[in-house]
Amino acid sequence: MKPILTFALSLFTFSLFAQDQQLEHKLENIAWISGTWHGEAFGGITEEIWSKPSGGSMMASFKLIADGKIVFYEIEVIREVNNTLMLQLKHFNNDLKGWETKDETVDFPLKEITQNKVVFEGMIFEKVSANEMNIYVDIKDKDGKIEIVKFNYKK
Repeated sequence: MKPILTFALSLFTFSLFAQDQQLEHKLENIAWISGTWHGEAFGGITEEIWSKPSGGSMMASFKLIADGKIVFYEIEVIREVNNTLMLQLKHFNNDLKGWETKDETVDFPLKEITQNKVVFEGMIFEKVSANEMNIYVDIKDKDGKIEIVKFNYKK
């Protein structure tokens, strides 16, 4: 009985270690983000569509619909920069007028990639299953206080 228990405990420990093991900062290690995702946030319906890695990047579009109307859009990219990855985005009103200036982007440098997480500074992608993920975003309120907003998405 003791060898079986030891073996089972070893397998459990190995599976925990494998999930937390850091992966190389390569697009192919985050390809699971690609797809069409739907969820709810900010009192409305959200849609985020991520492309598969190609040409050294992944791109996405995001939209928020509340009360049957578009509230805002985002264009996002994750691209290879200096042997790591960078997430960048721009926001747009419902009439496509940008929030950021022409040459300005909101940047999220990569911190780490594990089997089920992609951790950027200020944004985390968490794989729940093949058809579900959570995205956690640091958002500053009017007073500069940071609130973490969770987006739960399903394919």
